[in-house]
Amino acid sequence: MRVRDLSREEMDEAQRRVADEAISGKRGRMPGPLRVWIHSPELGQHAQRLGEFLRYSTTLGPRLSELAILVTARVWTAHYEWFAHKREALKAGLEPEIIGAIAKRQVPSFPDAKARAVYDYASALHETHQVSQDVHEAAITAIGERGVVELVGLLGYYTLVAMTLNAFEFPLPEGEAAELEP
Repeated sequence: MRVRDLSREEMDEAQRRVADEAISGKRGRMPGPLRVWIHSPELGQHAQRLGEFLRYSTTLGPRLSELAILVTARVWTAHYEWFAHKREALKAGLEPEIIGAIAKRQVPSFPDAKARAVYDYASALHETHQVSQDVHEAAITAIGERGVVELVGLLGYYTLVAMTLNAFEFPLPEGEAAELEP
């Protein structure tokens, strides 16, 4: 990693407060990117709070959230993000065939309109930096206006996560191999 992974003893008071807040929250631990962001406690505090909301409290639910996160991880070839969220996606019920297609940069076949709408929206926004009216309307129909707003927030947040992990060369756990091709 390109930045020191601070032990609790090396953290100053502000850093310890941020770490403690993350550990006492829904995650129950200090997530990977926070190990980088902790070097700027204010950034770490705000980012981990936003991340906790986007990960656990949106109207999207775990399956659709993890789908959007995997699309983002694939766009950025963020190996750690993919590693962590592939497991979560499987636990949330996302079909292995969908995950495999995303990993290979193929368009998956979706059994439901909500997942299709999330995938199409996420793919369009990441690839073209815009969303057509048809894709936007399909998403509104499938997941509602609030869902689309939360989806855009989720995509932006996990883009920040992917950029952080890639920029600071955050490693996979020992013994794990990268699954994504460039």
